[in-house]
Amino acid sequence: MSDPQPPIAPRRPYSHSYHGVELNDPYFWLQDPNYPQVDDPDVLAYLQAENAYFEAWYAPHATLTQTLFEELKARKPEQDESVPYEKNGWRYQWRFKAGDQYRVWLRQAVNDAPDHWTTLLDENTLAAGCDYFRLGALAVSPDGSKLAYSTDTNGSERFVLQVIAIDSKTELTPPIENCAGSVVWNAASDGFAYRLVNEQWRPDKALYRNLDDGSDTLIYEEQDEAFFVGLGLSQSEQLMFVSAGDHVTSEVRMVPRANLLAAPSLIEARREGHEYDVDHQGDTPTSGRLLVRSNRRHANFDLFETAIDQPNEQHWQAMLSGDDAHYLVGHVAFADAVVVCLRIDGLDQIQILSAKGTQQVNFPEPAYSLDLGTNPNYHSHTLRIAYTSMVTPQTVFDYHWQTDSLKTLKVQEIPGGFDPSDYISQRLEVEARDGSNVPMSVVRHKNTPVNGTAPVYLYGYGAYGHAIPPSFSSNVISLLQRGFSFAIAHIRGGDDLGYHWYTSGKLGQRTNTFDDFVDCAKHLIDTGHTQAGKIAIGGGSAGGELMGAVINQAPELFGAVAAHVPFVDVLTTMLNPALPLTPMEWPEWGNPIEDAEAFEYIRSYSPVDQVSAKDYPPMLVTAGLNDPRVTYWEPAKWVAKLRYCKTDDNIMLLKTNMGAGHGGQSGRFTALQELAEEYAFFLLHLAPDQD
Repeated sequence: MSDPQPPIAPRRPYSHSYHGVELNDPYFWLQDPNYPQVDDPDVLAYLQAENAYFEAWYAPHATLTQTLFEELKARKPEQDESVPYEKNGWRYQWRFKAGDQYRVWLRQAVNDAPDHWTTLLDENTLAAGCDYFRLGALAVSPDGSKLAYSTDTNGSERFVLQVIAIDSKTELTPPIENCAGSVVWNAASDGFAYRLVNEQWRPDKALYRNLDDGSDTLIYEEQDEAFFVGLGLSQSEQLMFVSAGDHVTSEVRMVPRANLLAAPSLIEARREGHEYDVDHQGDTPTSGRLLVRSNRRHANFDLFETAIDQPNEQHWQAMLSGDDAHYLVGHVAFADAVVVCLRIDGLDQIQILSAKGTQQVNFPEPAYSLDLGTNPNYHSHTLRIAYTSMVTPQTVFDYHWQTDSLKTLKVQEIPGGFDPSDYISQRLEVEARDGSNVPMSVVRHKNTPVNGTAPVYLYGYGAYGHAIPPSFSSNVISLLQRGFSFAIAHIRGGDDLGYHWYTSGKLGQRTNTFDDFVDCAKHLIDTGHTQAGKIAIGGGSAGGELMGAVINQAPELFGAVAAHVPFVDVLTTMLNPALPLTPMEWPEWGNPIEDAEAFEYIRSYSPVDQVSAKDYPPMLVTAGLNDPRVTYWEPAKWVAKLRYCKTDDNIMLLKTNMGAGHGGQSGRFTALQELAEEYAFFLLHLAPDQD
């Protein structure tokens, strides 16, 4: 029986010119002109042919893929539940029941018997018959009688918002389509604020829905095509914040929750490059103070305070100063304390500022990750924290700052057992080619040799100031137990080491991100963790762009590549302002329409544009037909061009999820199937004896 043959995309002449440069794009036809509706027969036929080739290639390896899937699934508790929290006389919790793909949300009265829970919302029921399902908003009214929730059933990130009476399950207003995720109830529980998205997927309007008469009133509309509108509630629950911003500039208005139809009050007018966010400490919407995290003075952000009636910048008083080593990531205001989240030398820290002074929550490991859990009660003296490391499953704590005590509430269960002493975790410092020190987190089984023979899975992202923390993954155990090491490269473009770490990997310094990743790969080779050609690499979205750039730069280092919904046609996308999200992306990548220098710089690294005739490693590429962030044709064009140009016979696979978007398949077990495919791909190329 002959091996399956890959589809060959036709090359059709197409070109366009910018700044005197002609760009030839023979695969432009893969962009359906009716997008977001994709109904071009040629496009669909090609994507379906790629999917058929994907299935045919995997068919002989079905046993390995299924074995991996069963392993991954077996490490997830069949039944799981969150640590409950209390709010307005009710206790809330989510649960996974045995076999369920999605959560069930429950509640009970605080004084009810411990086993007396009622179902608030069952995601499994809502997802029935859907190939894809995602819950957006889930907001209970202050009086506890109503529930607002939103759902996306195709991956397009256009949510449908519904509001029901909790006891009767009756619909209180007709479903609202084309919503973004968040909902803020008013204090009286008879109306709520929500957001709408426009044709470019941009949330540009905040509206108020009156449940008594079903009317909508515009709260705020953003005219700048690069700015997104956001909604949030202060920790005090006295104010709703209406934000507008792109990746580098923000602007916030406040509205009393008691009257969401009041005119929004501007805190500080937008100024390019000024980012700030706000919380409120006070018992009424007109009392107390605002706490403002701002980068106006230092790139790593300072914390300011100002009276509620003097919100603008000229009145801000310094409360906590950021510096080159202390990166202020976020803050939450409680009635008698302010919690600040910091990153110091790349490690997460939590400090509590109160009448007692400054308290720090300490943890023993050299590399770890911290997140605030659900902390809905303004008058609480307890802070919920989630802690994890490369060898420590997620652990949920309550920290009581008045007694300086830490209580363990839940340790993530790993069915089948997990012994941290079987694994070795390291934090390495890699000297990049320009002299910068790049952190890298590595974990391996204690029996995995460091003599250059073992394979490594190296992961990276490096964009939008998004840090990749050194956290625990039960999934990667399947690779660690088969002799792989797993490494995370904390490269520039993320904010792992502070805001400067982010800015030094964007715009005209974007290539630092790719160089850092390649230098991390070389460091793994130089230190005996692996050898050239035995490194598997993976990343998604902007991390997929990273994959494309590094295999253009140093393909000989890598033995297998997984690129998920990869942003690889950077230049073409940034040249088209009609595409979803493009205008708001210019502060991140540059505007090649107006800036010839930006045009040339993006062209110099854009993965599709830099594909050339040379050997490339085996590649697994995924796309989502309904993806509004990275349109499906980017990975499709990339794969087509790679097949045409490359000089090797290594496998190249493209899988398009025809009913999903940016996040791939939904459901806790269905998503594991795609991960099993990725791991099988790595093993088949770097540890073929495992098949």
